Amino acid sequence: MKKLLVALVMLLLITSLVVAATRVAFIYVSPVGDGGYTFMHDQGRLFLEEALGKDVIVDIIESVPEGAEAESVFRGYAQRGYDIIFGTSFGYMDSMVKVSQQFPKTTFMHCSGYKTTDNLGVYFGRMYEPRFLSGLVAGAMTKSNIIGYVAAYPIPEVIRGINAFALGVSYVNPDAKVHVVWSNTWFDPTLEKDAAISLLDVGADVIAQHQDSPSPQQAAEERGVMSIGYNSDMSAFAPNAFLAAPVWNWGHYYVRAVEAVQKGTWTNESYWGGIDHDLVDIVLSDLVPDGVANLVHAMRESIIKDQFHPFQGPIYDQEGTLRYAQGEIASDAELLSMDWFVSNVVGRLQ
Repeated sequence: MKKLLVALVMLLLITSLVVAATRVAFIYVSPVGDGGYTFMHDQGRLFLEEALGKDVIVDIIESVPEGAEAESVFRGYAQRGYDIIFGTSFGYMDSMVKVSQQFPKTTFMHCSGYKTTDNLGVYFGRMYEPRFLSGLVAGAMTKSNIIGYVAAYPIPEVIRGINAFALGVSYVNPDAKVHVVWSNTWFDPTLEKDAAISLLDVGADVIAQHQDSPSPQQAAEERGVMSIGYNSDMSAFAPNAFLAAPVWNWGHYYVRAVEAVQKGTWTNESYWGGIDHDLVDIVLSDLVPDGVANLVHAMRESIIKDQFHPFQGPIYDQEGTLRYAQGEIASDAELLSMDWFVSNVVGRLQ
């Protein structure tokens, strides 16, 4: 009888621990194995599980298309009682707004969006900071002064990144131009590689990108030129081409957000962390000369100390209009709604 009583107590304790655990869901737009954007979110998820252990129960679903299918997935997790749901693609925004209003007791977090509800917050990183730094590398390394940029969709996030990169290029090389080709994809290795090839065919000797796959860099390596990656250290995919990459570090933020839900202190904030928050950064390969690397490190420190801002005037747009005067800095609202290109970008918004 005593053994049975002990067993029942233990079972109750285990059950209470399971009930107490916070249920967390991550919805990804591309496969975890993309080596880039989703891969880094999933690294953040693993960091969360390691940090909080039995206090969380985590589930993921990958390659969820934006639109009706995503809405169904968000609703399904909410119906199953998940406490906090992370949607990691810009195109999930309207679906998350709709579902969050239907499930007011569930906490929703949308990555890269700008719409909030009482129980929907947004989070992103100031990726334009390391984008600018990677532009320094590209501008210093190009010999043809033609730099290719394979871009995803013409939304403010992508446009802002292109402009920051181009401003970094012009900082060290006023003669270089950044040529943009749109793939209208987040993850389509074949299309993205074809877009890179089209840029290589017009003389680009550095290829940059804003997609999840390493295929633009692989195209650069096949042609014997250089590449700038994105999201993660993709040097393994193009070891003879990879110069640098702006990268994400999501883990600490995910721990912070989940702990806030657990403690009842969560708010529907609009979080935008930079290099100083360790949310974004840059990685450099050994192919980058010491002098260029030293410049990148110095500018990185200036950004962290708020002594320099990538969008600090004078800045002109493609039509030659002065957008920001000497010393003037773009506001967050202007950066988040950016819909124009700086003067050394070749290409149009679609």
